[in-house]
Amino acid sequence: MEGENHSRVSEFILLGLSEQPVQGRIIFLVFLIMYLITGLGNLLIILAIRTDSRQHTPMYFFLTNLSLVDICLTSTTIPKMLVNYISGTKAILYISCLTQVFFFGWFGSLDSVLLTAMAYDRYVAICAPLHYSMILTPKVCVLLVAVCWFWACANALTHASLLTRLSFCGHTEIPHFFCDLNVVITLACSDTFINDLLIYIMGGLTGIIPFIGILISYINIFVAVLRIPSAQGKWKVFSTCGSHLTVVCFFYGTIIGVYLNPTSAHTAQKDRAAAVMYTVVTPMLNPFIYSLRNKDMKGALRMLFSRKSGFSL
Repeated sequence: MEGENHSRVSEFILLGLSEQPVQGRIIFLVFLIMYLITGLGNLLIILAIRTDSRQHTPMYFFLTNLSLVDICLTSTTIPKMLVNYISGTKAILYISCLTQVFFFGWFGSLDSVLLTAMAYDRYVAICAPLHYSMILTPKVCVLLVAVCWFWACANALTHASLLTRLSFCGHTEIPHFFCDLNVVITLACSDTFINDLLIYIMGGLTGIIPFIGILISYINIFVAVLRIPSAQGKWKVFSTCGSHLTVVCFFYGTIIGVYLNPTSAHTAQKDRAAAVMYTVVTPMLNPFIYSLRNKDMKGALRMLFSRKSGFSL
C-alpha cells in the first residue's frame, strides 16, 4: 500500500544492448539488416501462398498467419530500438512502454498457439489422412485462428492491465532493448505478487500447455511414421514436419528459458540474449526454414518471381 503514494513515472530508460557508441553503431546496422530480412522474407512467404492456388490448404493458411505475426512481433520492438540509436535518446514514455508490453505479449503468445495449431494440422494430415478434409474445413481453420488471436489478445491485455496497478519509485532504467514484462515488473516498488502469479498461470496456459500439445502431436506422428513400410515414405513425412519442428525448437527453447525460470535465475545478459533469439532471429529464420525445407514453398516462390507483374496479388 505504501507504493501507492508514489507518483507514477512518466517514462522509462531503455539501456539497450550496449552503451558503447562503436558497438551501438554495429548493433544498429545488424538489427536493421535483420529487421529488413525478416519483413521481406515473411512478406514473400505470404505473397507466395496467396498467388499459388495449390497452397490454399490449412497448413499454409496457418503459415500465412504465422508469417504475419512474425512481422508484427519484430515491428513491436526493433523500430523503437533503431530510433533510439539514431536519436541518441533511450527514453520511452510510460504509455508507450505499456503499449509495447501489450503488443509484444499479444504477438508472442500468438506465435505459441499458432505453432500448436500447425502441429495439430500435421497430426491430422499424417495420422488421419482420410478424414483430413472433413476435420480441418475452411470454417474450422478460420475459427481456430480466430480463437488463437482472441486468446493471445486476452493474455496480453491481462498482463498490460495489471501493470497499471503498480507504482514505480524513481528507478526507471530497463536493462533491455524493449519493455519486457518480467523486467518492468522488477522495477516496481509496490507488491507484484499478483503480476508474478499471473505470469506463471498465463504462461502455463499460453506456453506450456501448447508445447505439451505439440509434443503429443509429434509423438503420435512418430508412431505413425514407424508403421510406414517404405523408407521413402518415412523420409517424406519427416521432411514435411522437419520445418515445423525446427521452428518449435528455436521458439520454445528460448521462451521457456526466460519466462518460466525463477526470477533469481535471471540475469540481464541471459534475458537479452534469449530475447534477441525469439524476437529477431527466429522470425528472420522462419521464412528460410519453411522455404528451404519445403518443395511446395520453393515452387510457389519460383512462381511468384516468374510472374510478369512481380509482387502483384
